[in-house]
Amino acid sequence: MHIHILGICGTFMGGIAALARAAGHRVTGSDQNVYPPMSEQLTALGIELIEGYDPAQLQLKPDEVVIGNVMSRGSPLIEALLDSKIPYTSGPEWLARHILAGRWTLAVAGTHGKTTTSSILAWILEHAGLQPGFLIGGVPGNFQVTARLGGSGGSGGRHFVVEADEYDTAFFDKRAKFVHYRPRTAVLNNLEHDHADIYKDVAAIQWQFHQLLRMVPHGGLVVANGSDRHVQETIEMGCWTPVERFAAAAGSDAWYAAVPDGGDYSSFRIIAGDKEIGEVHWELVGRHNAQNALAAILAARNAGVAVPTAIEALRLFQGVRRRMEVRGVVNGVTVYDDFAHHPTAVETTIDGLRRRIGKGRLIAVLEPRSNTMKLGTHRDALANSLSQADRVWMYQGPGVNWDVAGSVASLGERATTSKNLDELIEVLARTAVPGDHILIMSNGGFGGIHGKLLTALQSRSS
Repeated sequence: MHIHILGICGTFMGGIAALARAAGHRVTGSDQNVYPPMSEQLTALGIELIEGYDPAQLQLKPDEVVIGNVMSRGSPLIEALLDSKIPYTSGPEWLARHILAGRWTLAVAGTHGKTTTSSILAWILEHAGLQPGFLIGGVPGNFQVTARLGGSGGSGGRHFVVEADEYDTAFFDKRAKFVHYRPRTAVLNNLEHDHADIYKDVAAIQWQFHQLLRMVPHGGLVVANGSDRHVQETIEMGCWTPVERFAAAAGSDAWYAAVPDGGDYSSFRIIAGDKEIGEVHWELVGRHNAQNALAAILAARNAGVAVPTAIEALRLFQGVRRRMEVRGVVNGVTVYDDFAHHPTAVETTIDGLRRRIGKGRLIAVLEPRSNTMKLGTHRDALANSLSQADRVWMYQGPGVNWDVAGSVASLGERATTSKNLDELIEVLARTAVPGDHILIMSNGGFGGIHGKLLTALQSRSS
């Protein structure tokens, strides 16, 4: 079968392409921006890439077109496709029909932590010998790919881990992506207002999560954050599946991570009620990552993985690219890359790094780049989320038209806003001193700031 994918260079659609190729299909695709590393990954798989959305690409005469949510009505290519009568579908629907059907799907949903939790869960299942398939919105260090079919045969293994995004499916299907997956095991990490371009408030997102819960079978499991009020409210809307909970702290039968005061969560004890379940030692830090680990352990246990096996897998877990990833150390200055782009994620990321470095100077650099950030939806929460940093730089890039400087004014002289990326890099390189930790946060490429900053730091030290 020949499938043609529109928007193929996005992480999700690129994963669909890799899975389709592994399943034996001929795959072609197009995108507005075809560039490394995704273009190189897809080319290495034997996938033909087309730059742009010229309707002429339909002359390839694919058996089916898989449409990413980057496409919209009015596009000449979409209008030509609709007139052509070539069969078309969305990425989530294609995944559900061709990959997930008949498999034990473990879906990880929530505003934050989906990529890390999915990566941990996939690795635990792999370490247990289950050879899971997966589709994840990041690159897990233990696998170095965003997607794989799983198993040793062409049809994949029994289990499949999917990062279950609540963003809408396609121009013709405005339901959340995750409603297509019909998981047997569902993780609800947390729930906050995000994707303000399509959801007006938390209630609108809760309604979508409720649709997900309606599809989890009675014989499955819902793993839920017991500390999250919005998650609990969603469960109370209707849940017909057993629920197991993890939490931020003691106070119920939920599993939680216990550390000494000031601990960075690179080591923690797992406590359920008044019983100690085990002790974890791993490379990640932060309470949020400990909670991600607890969610993954509970989900894996539902798939038959013993807790001691899961704990051993955590010791060997290599993290995820762009999640507190050290991009380099120059003259004692450490530069990190992190995907945080929501105030809660920014706050928990900074807290995790602060716990690790102690009193070292922490310089936070944030690009408000997501659609929600560009709308200024969370502007009032930014100052508090950045408060543990010793120095804050805000980059006001194109499309951000609200008062960025005013949003962090309460931080006083600690916070500065820049509209010029080159000047920002120059100032960071000039003012950084040995022992500094520069945490760069964005859900995009941020103009290649990481490499440029490391080069500038090297130039000043030579």
